Amino acid sequence: MVFPLLFLKGALIGFLIAAPVGPIGILCIRQTLSGRYLLGLVTGLGAGVADTFYGAVAGFSLATIADFITEYNVYLRLFGGIFLAWLGFHIYKVPPPHKNLENASRETLIHGFISAFFLTVSNPITLLVFAAAFAAVDVSTVNDSFVQAITLVTGVFIGATAWWFSLSTTVQLMHHKLSDIQLLWINRSSGVLLVGFSIFMLLSLI
Repeated sequence: MVFPLLFLKGALIGFLIAAPVGPIGILCIRQTLSGRYLLGLVTGLGAGVADTFYGAVAGFSLATIADFITEYNVYLRLFGGIFLAWLGFHIYKVPPPHKNLENASRETLIHGFISAFFLTVSNPITLLVFAAAFAAVDVSTVNDSFVQAITLVTGVFIGATAWWFSLSTTVQLMHHKLSDIQLLWINRSSGVLLVGFSIFMLLSLI
């Protein structure tokens, strides 16, 4: 029963850590509301893979990588803050993709995935959150087997992915009920919120 229990603990942790609505959640909602369900889903998947990366670092106790992340924590957050500000300004200025098909065609699934991945990775606090979460549910893989660590990290990925699938699917079911004006204001509000998150991230460096 060790492996199923580890998997369930990992899935629960992955889901709960992904669930709070932050900049990636806003980005995922905005992409899905623009009428591109797959883009919203892949954006969330990028964040899920980044969460899994941090979960693996904490789960496998990869001290070298953890030390590197801690050492360059300021630079990672600086990069994330600047990129988030640029993304927020871009989203605010550009109409929702269904109103501007030319711009929509340029925003590929790969771009959505990579953007979400690097934005999530640029927040090293996630590593500490995973370490605390593993401790809270009495998970310690330091002295356990490689297979047990793999089971835990797989659960984290499944849990995080389940959240992003649920979020993008729910928003997709709702977006047809919104008018063009409502979508435009949601788009602008998303841009403002992302810039707000970037300002908070950059101020935290002071």
